[in-house]
Amino acid sequence: MTNELISFEDALDAASAYGKKHLLLGNGFSIACKPDIFAYGSLFEEAKKTMSKELAAIFAAMGTQDFEEVIRALQHAAAIVKVYRPKLVSIKRLLLGDAEKLKTDLIQAVAGRHPSRPNDIADERYTACRSFLSNFVGEEANGKIYTMNYVLLLYWALMHEEADVTTRIALKHDDGFRKDQEDYDAAYVEWQGEGAAHSQNIHYLHGALHLFDAGYQLQKYTWVNTGKALVDQAKEALEENLFPVFVAEGNSKSKLTKIQHSAYLHHNFKSFAGVCQTKSRDGTALFVYGHSFAKNDAHVLNMIGNGKIAHLFVSLFGDPSSKVNQTICANIDKIVGLRPRAFPMLKVDCFDAASAKVWG
Repeated sequence: MTNELISFEDALDAASAYGKKHLLLGNGFSIACKPDIFAYGSLFEEAKKTMSKELAAIFAAMGTQDFEEVIRALQHAAAIVKVYRPKLVSIKRLLLGDAEKLKTDLIQAVAGRHPSRPNDIADERYTACRSFLSNFVGEEANGKIYTMNYVLLLYWALMHEEADVTTRIALKHDDGFRKDQEDYDAAYVEWQGEGAAHSQNIHYLHGALHLFDAGYQLQKYTWVNTGKALVDQAKEALEENLFPVFVAEGNSKSKLTKIQHSAYLHHNFKSFAGVCQTKSRDGTALFVYGHSFAKNDAHVLNMIGNGKIAHLFVSLFGDPSSKVNQTICANIDKIVGLRPRAFPMLKVDCFDAASAKVWG
């Protein structure tokens, strides 16, 4: 693939040749809005407040602030201890317990640093975001949005229709949640499962901060039903030891295992697989914004290479020759290399992330 960047507008023009156009979002979507809050370093500082000395020391020893990297290391260490010292069951349990504790720390850090209210973000920024999203789920669009980003920003942008008084950006969005028919006045809405599959076009592949597993049903907390901010509801749930549907495993295999044990996550995963595997009459284009194509998300990304997506458009932030962007390009090349010979070759173009003006 070439390292030359095109503009987002040029990418859209190229994608107009295809019958379908979908969007996959990574953590860069939220970082682009609030880099001081959602960058991994910021989350680490928040989580460090309640983190054990041992876990903090592991971050320091590994020279990282990446939660997933440390979770992966703890899980690997537990497997190694089992081989070298099979009788040290307590050490194995301690390592795996700390891995689980770190997932909890991450969830609490996200809730603690997340903007408290939708109006903490200016209307014009929502308008810019809705304009970006309209290319995929607007009135004239027929695409779907998949996100590995777990914060509330996508949900807020989709619901922030009052910001469009002058621009009138209409979005068609359905995340599959409806009123609980047995408790119509409940403070939540419930996922309707496969019954909503036909109309659902918003898919949280790794869960989200406002989605909670109640055991017998998946619930989405809403402001409309309670008048209470979603972040406040999420914090209250955390205090009661109720946790969001949230994939924070350290490697792709572990993430996939968790996905397969959740009907909701598995449904979304299968939907993305269908998008990748189905060859529409005029072909399918996939836009990826804010993702580094790192191997810890191979369970999702490899489907792009193994499938029939005709054209992949990937955002790069800053100088395309930078070390970070060169690594991303190398990761993309590995995805391209997965394409079966029997399928059409996967075309790839990289577009300038800034030109998309996702948050203005």
